[in-house]
Amino acid sequence: MKTINIKGELLDLSHPIVMGILNITPDSFYEGSRKQTEEQIILRVNEILSQGGKIIDIGGQSTSPSSTMLTSEEEMERLGFALKVINREFADSILSVDTFYSNTARRCVEEYGVAIINDISGGEIDKNMFETVADLKVPYILMHMRGTPQTMQKQTKYDNLIQDIFYYFSQKIAELHLLGVNDVIIDPGFGFSKTVKQNYELMASLKGFDIFDLPLLVGISRKSMIYNLLGINPTESLNGTTVLNTFAIQNGANILRVHDVREAVESIQIIETLDNLSKGLC
Repeated sequence: MKTINIKGELLDLSHPIVMGILNITPDSFYEGSRKQTEEQIILRVNEILSQGGKIIDIGGQSTSPSSTMLTSEEEMERLGFALKVINREFADSILSVDTFYSNTARRCVEEYGVAIINDISGGEIDKNMFETVADLKVPYILMHMRGTPQTMQKQTKYDNLIQDIFYYFSQKIAELHLLGVNDVIIDPGFGFSKTVKQNYELMASLKGFDIFDLPLLVGISRKSMIYNLLGINPTESLNGTTVLNTFAIQNGANILRVHDVREAVESIQIIETLDNLSKGLC
């Protein structure tokens, strides 16, 4: 059974759960996800929780190729505002912060009770991140990416996409375990340092991540691998998102990171109902 330790209590991931996205940025790629005022933040968190989301993932800066990288101080200013509001209104919620800065990670955990650190860079942008997470004793989402958000799409040449990504994870996981990080969640990094074709090759190989015996997070919500393939835009990409989320659940995903919580929760419910009936018929 896969679990992660959230402030001394085990969160069961043997049944897939949903992580709802809260973007407190003015420039996130999906305009509908941008929430900056206190009222918008409260409404969004209430929406995530009421629709069945178990974790709220808060992002203080955009990670699209067209974004400008903020400093840790600028990022923390945005995050601090949102975290104060959430802690006041939703004190028992499980919070994850999307950051590649170790200083931001430390402040969010120590000052605002954040439970999970979600680092798109796998400790590459800030070399102190792994040691910081080990010291904080919180679960760490380890994502695959090359370079920075601004340069990642220039780094899509691989000798063998799947083998290279598996090697990356094997090295990083070993390093984290040596430091004493017990709760590592793997994120293949859809949309980061990968072409549209490579994203689908990675999705088709999702079952192979079982080899690591760690929780698997999939984040494809309204991403370019959907709207570029279909010739649409992020606003029109919910249907494609649901299709890929459903495939991900069937192939080992434990956490779905999404904008649209209700639809993801419903996908999980339907797939689990079918699985249970199938097992009963065997």
